[in-house]
Amino acid sequence: MSFYDCYAKHKNIDFEDFFKQITDEDILNILNKDKISKQDFLALISPTAEKHMEKIAQKAHELSLQHFGKTILLFTPLYISNYCVNKCAYCSYNVENKIKRKTLTMKEIEEEAKAIASSGLKHILVLTGESSTEAPVSYIVDAVKILKKYFDSISIEIYPLTTDEYIKVVEAGVDGLTLFQETYDECIYDKVHIKGPKKDYKFRLDAPERGCIAKIRSINIGALLGLADWRSDAFYTALHAEYLQNKYAEMEVSISTPRIRPHVGSFNDLCFVEDKNLLQTILALRIFLPRVGITLSTRETQSFRDNLIPLGITKMSAGVSTEVGGHTSSSSSGESQFEISDDRTVDEVKKAILAKNYQPIFKDWMAL
Repeated sequence: MSFYDCYAKHKNIDFEDFFKQITDEDILNILNKDKISKQDFLALISPTAEKHMEKIAQKAHELSLQHFGKTILLFTPLYISNYCVNKCAYCSYNVENKIKRKTLTMKEIEEEAKAIASSGLKHILVLTGESSTEAPVSYIVDAVKILKKYFDSISIEIYPLTTDEYIKVVEAGVDGLTLFQETYDECIYDKVHIKGPKKDYKFRLDAPERGCIAKIRSINIGALLGLADWRSDAFYTALHAEYLQNKYAEMEVSISTPRIRPHVGSFNDLCFVEDKNLLQTILALRIFLPRVGITLSTRETQSFRDNLIPLGITKMSAGVSTEVGGHTSSSSSGESQFEISDDRTVDEVKKAILAKNYQPIFKDWMAL
């Protein structure tokens, strides 16, 4: 059994009809429970629940303190290649977009590592476009071996791998995997992934589980909110995280909640996601999955990110560049994957966290 079997059981839910039946009393009863169900989670992201956001936020805050304390882990992404073979309607790396393409050399990767390490960060997320030709697994392995000299935790956000390939990168030193399904709506997924291997919905959907089988310590999933109805994608993301957490109890499961940002191209067929919608999603996730990590990226504004610190967030990016080689001026490509909203330095984000009476964490794990 894979997560697709679980998804298939729920994919024909009539969300609109379900939401019509939710009452104020239902929401208040849910908030009094010690453990909530899938249906309860869905109720917490309903229109009715919007009237009870303050009480929902209080519950989320209490659970965050209980399970994570007053800490926020900091990391930054490192883009090492932007070649891609997919034609995705919403992404700057779309194979047909006329952008400057670059794959960093090992020397350039080391220069990037030195620049990032000088900020004090010990956790890094390595990203590439989806091209196994320009950035093969062997290239990822070589890059990780260099990065291990500078960082205690190395995560990857690349194209989906086979189980054997995930084992290879784990042996090289990778301990975290980030992989977004983009949208769980199969019809919209097929529409926005026009051509390329990424069009294979199920192969991508099962990739986080292949990472679990390969013993990657930390698995981070999510949907790119705005491609489909946000409530639908939030619900299936939650189900996916619950599935992985229950089946692979030894793994650390996290969720990211990225909203689509301006990018190269003209894709505008979006489902608008307001700040209050994203907030409702994060609060409901915290209540449904109290032990799951929740990451908030620099796609969001600094004020919005700062205000969410006490409400369920456990991990934030800082000192971010979404350009290949963007941390060193000599290797910058000038082409970013998407526009960021919060361009603060690591030190500025650290001070903002401290101002909320929370503790910024630079290191929380190291391989033996």
